[in-house]
Amino acid sequence: MNAPEHHHDHDHAGASERRLLWAFVLTSITLVVEATGGWLSGSLALLADAGHMFVDAFALLLAWMGAYLARRPADARRSFGYARLEVLVGYTNALFQFGLVAWILIEAIGRFSRPEPILSGMMLIVALAGLAVNVFVLRVLGGHDHDDLNAAGARLHVLGDLLGSLGAVAAALLIRWRGWLWADPAFSIFVSLLILGSAWRLLMRSAHILLEGTPEGIDLAHVALAAKQGEGIADVHHVHVWQLAGGRRLATLHARLTEEADAQVALAQVQAILREKFQIAHATVQIERRDCAHEECRRDAHDDLDHAHSH
Repeated sequence: MNAPEHHHDHDHAGASERRLLWAFVLTSITLVVEATGGWLSGSLALLADAGHMFVDAFALLLAWMGAYLARRPADARRSFGYARLEVLVGYTNALFQFGLVAWILIEAIGRFSRPEPILSGMMLIVALAGLAVNVFVLRVLGGHDHDDLNAAGARLHVLGDLLGSLGAVAAALLIRWRGWLWADPAFSIFVSLLILGSAWRLLMRSAHILLEGTPEGIDLAHVALAAKQGEGIADVHHVHVWQLAGGRRLATLHARLTEEADAQVALAQVQAILREKFQIAHATVQIERRDCAHEECRRDAHDDLDHAHSH
């Protein structure tokens, strides 16, 4: 990469970080306002929406951290860098969200049987303010590159906040015009379900990455078959693909070559295939000239033989 291209990429990364940081700051201010307004007005709906905003503010912070930490170099103790910190924090965040949902549901069920007075005017003003901020934050994030998955994920979180704020406005209007106090706990349950859905997805995705599971959309058999198309490659086996964090894929595999194959050419072709077809940027390939002597290879061969006999 030449200097002008490198400078452009650096500027683009910096602009993306600034947008994410601004979105986090604005969302955090709004959640404090909503939490305060919910406490003063007696609205559980506002408190629930503030909880939803807290979850998404945390997600925006993670997105900013991911963009920032991705540029930090690896060191002797962390040879792959700091990208997985984002996954660890995301896993912890998901567990916290389950506790938040439990509190909202318990409180909402109690309010159905024991409705509490609500200052609907204050609730409406705070909800409208939250709605306005969410629209503005969407505009801040709206100019991101579609290839920037970090910012795209952050934008989805803000869209969820926007939906929550619209619901809070609707609940405030129903209470103010119709006197339907049940709208407050009903909306709270709706928001808690939004939180629960995002928490479950975050927990499953984080746990899968921490367990070094195969990334979504990757079939190991297809990876082996594609890598085998390289010149002079007789067989590909012992394939593992995982990711450090969202989007950063790694792989290891064994490639057995034909007798006349050039090892360097074969290695370069396998790495190019993995990079172009599966977006695997870092691949460790063990070149072999004869049958694999690795214990796991022998175990896999034995399992395949047992499977063949069973059929």
